[in-house]
Amino acid sequence: MNGDLTLLGYVFNIQNFNIHDGPGIRTLVFLKGCPLHCSWCSNPESQTSLPQLVVKTTLCMGTGKCGDCIGLCPHGALSAGSDGKPVLDREKCLEDCSRPCLGVCPSRAMFLFGKRMTVADVLKVVESERDFHSRSEGGLTVSGGEPFMQPEFLLALLRQAERRYINTAVETSACCPYETFESAARHIDTVICDIKHMDAGKHRFHTGVDNARILENIRTLAQRRHDGILIRTPVIPGVNDTEEDIAAIAAFVERLPPFVRYEMLAYHRLGANKYAMLGRNYPMGEVSLPAGRMRRLVGTAASILGERLVNEH
Repeated sequence: MNGDLTLLGYVFNIQNFNIHDGPGIRTLVFLKGCPLHCSWCSNPESQTSLPQLVVKTTLCMGTGKCGDCIGLCPHGALSAGSDGKPVLDREKCLEDCSRPCLGVCPSRAMFLFGKRMTVADVLKVVESERDFHSRSEGGLTVSGGEPFMQPEFLLALLRQAERRYINTAVETSACCPYETFESAARHIDTVICDIKHMDAGKHRFHTGVDNARILENIRTLAQRRHDGILIRTPVIPGVNDTEEDIAAIAAFVERLPPFVRYEMLAYHRLGANKYAMLGRNYPMGEVSLPAGRMRRLVGTAASILGERLVNEH
């Protein structure tokens, strides 16, 4: 525990004044790395564990006015495209590179998704917002990616937050060894777990992993806690947006202890632009979730769970 504050982790974003991920006003810390590869992921920069170089061409002035970054890469990963904007060859962009290209862009079009921070660094940001936390009964929420991909850093951060009487929440897929899950849960006030699908095959197809461990972890933790568990389902078109899909998840939640609550999140495309910055196509294309369908699905869950459903119904 003495070394907690100097422990290093990879953080890709810290969001201030969040009101959606735990009670009150939250400081939301996103950790890199995730064992799932959901086709609708709104944080694709979280899927790998290490920082990734990004070129945001909409900010770039092009070689006509600048071009300072072209030719700086020792591995030849940067070249000028036909529009004068830099093109990044990700196969040549090495993770252990010193990245001399960073810092030369006057318009800040080149940056990293992810940076190393100590537990002390993160807590400094969190504690700068303590007045807002205390007035709203808020605190720190750790998200991702999957926070349990960095278990030592996560546990150290939670321990130190607890020592400072900071309310804590963690958003997780629960896809990790149960021992790790439970050891961290002792220091978490609100555990927010996703259930994306009850069908193992469909879960594996859409996320890349089986759901057996996820469901068992949630079931076991719910039997050992007395409060502070929220189950969430992101409702995704073509994945889990039928009444049968939602009814199956709601039935699973209904069998858990009564303190476990349930929330449904409507599909959105807010992360689509990040795929382009990472040189990837957005897997979901142009699909959408009609508001009427979402209302019907909320009604399906409400018919099973009643007041345990957080959504208005």
